[in-house]
Amino acid sequence: MRNWLGRSLALAVAGLLLGWSALPSAQARDKVFRIAFQKGGGNLIFLKERGILEQKLAPLGWTVSWNEFQAGPQLLESLNIGAADFGPVGEAPPIFAQAAGANIVYAGYEPASPRNEAIIVPKDSPIKTIPDLRKKRVALNKGSNVNYFLVRALEANGLTYQDIEPVYLAPADARAAFERGAVDAWVIWDPYYAAAEIGLGARSIADASGLAANVSFYIASRPIAEENPKVLTTVLTAIDEIDLWIRDNRKQYAAELSPKIGLPADIIERSVNRAELGARRVDASVLAEQQKIADVFTRLKLIPKAINVFDAEWKTE
Repeated sequence: MRNWLGRSLALAVAGLLLGWSALPSAQARDKVFRIAFQKGGGNLIFLKERGILEQKLAPLGWTVSWNEFQAGPQLLESLNIGAADFGPVGEAPPIFAQAAGANIVYAGYEPASPRNEAIIVPKDSPIKTIPDLRKKRVALNKGSNVNYFLVRALEANGLTYQDIEPVYLAPADARAAFERGAVDAWVIWDPYYAAAEIGLGARSIADASGLAANVSFYIASRPIAEENPKVLTTVLTAIDEIDLWIRDNRKQYAAELSPKIGLPADIIERSVNRAELGARRVDASVLAEQQKIADVFTRLKLIPKAINVFDAEWKTE
């Protein structure tokens, strides 16, 4: 993978970290738990709309604020500059952030859901397989989870990153480029993936099955995790409870979520039907798999230095 990508990502994140040490520790003085979430994070949207976290954290003396982001790298930037305390991301963004010195920990995770991300092409595209991507323009969100998936997909088919022309776009811009034919393929996750399938007739040439686990992590700032473990545990428990409800009520979930995020219910239902649900604490086996991804990024010079993912483990008594 091109060395300049790793350097530019690291510099971008590092620049955002310059003011970290000067910020109030976890914003604990005002006891506002700041949650960053993504459009596809329907479980957090349900918690937000129903006021569940506000109810659960009130006895602890905490309130909640919410901010939406398009993707994991942007969400982590918010965490890194102290504008948020907690948020969900894929596997890749916390690796880039840790390599740049972010003061974060892996607080929890959702089970592997490899069918929730895919490499898609327009319905009338001549591209049928991964090897057909050679010398093609492939859109992806820089530094996001699909970076690793794309690397694995290419290498599994005898290609390298140098064999394609990556086009780095946030999901909304990538959708526009994909729709007008400015890119040949798009590596994307749900619900954008389902929306392209249903709305544009896009075809998947490969999802991440057998290539990348696509684990979603809940990342917290280290101060909030270490100074307020009961708050963080309460939040993770609430997420797991809503996950279990969604798992057993997927169609109702899609119908209720649709007007909240402006997506048709069939898109949401297709997305959630591909997902595995249930929030839990991160354990050693999950971090070991995350270390493998970090080692690949080090080998490809995507990150400026080797990291030990276990340094970002959330440790409590």
